Amino acid sequence: MTGIKLIGCMLHLRGILRIKRFAFKKWGKELHLWVKPYRNGCRCPECGRRGRILRTMSEQRCWRDVRVCGMDVYLHYAPREIRCTTHGRRQESIPWAAPHAQITYRLEVLVLRYCQSMTQCAAAQLLNMSPSTLSGVLHRTIDRIRSGHRVRALRTIGIDEISYERGRSYATIVYDLDRGCVVWVGDGKGRETIDRFFKTQMSPFQRANVRFASCDMSQTYIGAIKDWCPRAQLVIDRFHVVKALNDAVDEVRKNEWRKLKDTTEGKAIKGLRWLLYRHSTNRTPSQSRVLNSLRKSNRRIWRAWVLKDEFESFWEYTYPGAAQSFVKRWMTSALKSRLEPLRGFVKTLRNHLGDIITFVGTRLTNAVGEGVNRIIRMVKNRASGFQNITAFSDLIYLTVGDLDIPAQIPKRFHTY
Repeated sequence: MTGIKLIGCMLHLRGILRIKRFAFKKWGKELHLWVKPYRNGCRCPECGRRGRILRTMSEQRCWRDVRVCGMDVYLHYAPREIRCTTHGRRQESIPWAAPHAQITYRLEVLVLRYCQSMTQCAAAQLLNMSPSTLSGVLHRTIDRIRSGHRVRALRTIGIDEISYERGRSYATIVYDLDRGCVVWVGDGKGRETIDRFFKTQMSPFQRANVRFASCDMSQTYIGAIKDWCPRAQLVIDRFHVVKALNDAVDEVRKNEWRKLKDTTEGKAIKGLRWLLYRHSTNRTPSQSRVLNSLRKSNRRIWRAWVLKDEFESFWEYTYPGAAQSFVKRWMTSALKSRLEPLRGFVKTLRNHLGDIITFVGTRLTNAVGEGVNRIIRMVKNRASGFQNITAFSDLIYLTVGDLDIPAQIPKRFHTY
């Protein structure tokens, strides 16, 4: 077997290009290949048809390929200018790399796959590239592949926000809850941000086909969904309702602690915060006895805890009418408790009651979105934060986007 055939087999170049000659440089640290397209190339980049060769470019171009045996591999080729019968004078298509790119498709796939699961610094070290070079390649590749991508088949949406830049800035995230992915990332969390999504990313037909929507109790998102998707059934996310109730119960506890912290009764209620947060099914009998003992030592905290536990049964109803009757009875009991934080929660509940009751018929939650948010926070922590929304959104699309970005590169270039 000749050296050229051996290198071709090692690099899996069959059907992509032909090697004319090779050379080792920098004391064997670099392998340079002078190549030409498989079956002579000369294809139009617009339509893929073969054209007549007009001339060969005077300067050779160089592309970096995947490493082999610890050596950096570079491809050299002088593209030719052709005449296409349809599109006229064009530079021939380069089958192993994107137009204007300086690396091959195969190296792009590696960059994308590595950055999905590790930091950019670690990926750059594995690929023997500088972090700034890898970052530029990564974002240019994501921009190229996602250019022209449109939201499709969106039936169930979730909307939430996430912070970046050390909590000083926010981004609005729109999820496809059926597929568990992010379809859009926008800078800011105001009404103009979410309006931009509905106006620029979705057609009137797509907006009319949205059947369900889930969000928190923000009037910004509720108003946008009702204005842009009037046929969608809005469901206030269960997680945010439970969180608001837990915060009200915790406020009762804190008020009592402030009054009693220097007394014997204050010591008795110390350390109850996380115990009060627990769902009734996650408490041990001994923990329940501790909370029941509050009936004698601190009736206000005990009353708040009992109301919280009673509200848990709302999520088990299957008939909206019965669920609404239960909520009204519960709100009456909460108002009679004379606990101001719970009265505030009742006011919130009344304002959103219709959109909370819809949970009973749909069983829709934003749990999928919260799971995606956890992955987004991992991406943010892995990068030690982001300074701009462009870099942040690119990594979100790469990791949990609705488009599998590495899969958009032809499968034959996925051999490493």
